[in-house]
Amino acid sequence: MLNGYGSTILDGVWLTLQLALLSMAVAISLGLLGAACRLSPIKWLALLGETYATVIRGIPDLVLILLIFYGGQDLVNRIAQLVEYDGYIDINPFIAGVGTLGFIYGAYLSETFRGAFMAIPKGQGEAGMAYGMSPLRVFFRILVPQMIRLAIPGFTNNWLVLIKATALISLVGLQDMMARAKSAGDATREPFTYILLAAAIYLAITSVSLLVLRYLERRYSVGVKAAEI
Repeated sequence: MLNGYGSTILDGVWLTLQLALLSMAVAISLGLLGAACRLSPIKWLALLGETYATVIRGIPDLVLILLIFYGGQDLVNRIAQLVEYDGYIDINPFIAGVGTLGFIYGAYLSETFRGAFMAIPKGQGEAGMAYGMSPLRVFFRILVPQMIRLAIPGFTNNWLVLIKATALISLVGLQDMMARAKSAGDATREPFTYILLAAAIYLAITSVSLLVLRYLERRYSVGVKAAEI
């Protein structure tokens, strides 16, 4: 049925999952850092975080991917010339994809995390301090668990969008599921079959993701809804 391209597309699926997971790990790190900057009382840090979130969220993903990939590669080679390196440095598309998607979705997650932290009553942290807990202990034992519960809906949306955005990385040479499906369609002259297969796989990944993240949302909401009632 797939004319021998089944294993090739499965390899692409695995690469797509790796790209999405690693990109999200980078995005979470940058999102937390961006949220911390935006909530900081230090004005230049708050301005830096706000600028990052505003600029990145205001430019289409495809434009940013092309700018960061080609612009980053040009910058690396210019620096290499300054240190008298004669060769041409070709950035690995997978590494470039992880860094680019992580950088883009870190801006979106910074807004998600900022809103979640701001939704936590200030008295929660003050109560922990009053009990003699250190600021670090208050942050990880009191604030972070509540932030996770409040951030999961926004995080879910960003994760689903990021999974779909991985298809754009095929434009810079990564042989992910989308690129392999297109190649198989071109070779067999049955593009609809393979593009439809790719769409079905993306739908399956996002559906499983929704089930997992909804379970986590229920898990972190245990006791909260009962208390609100």
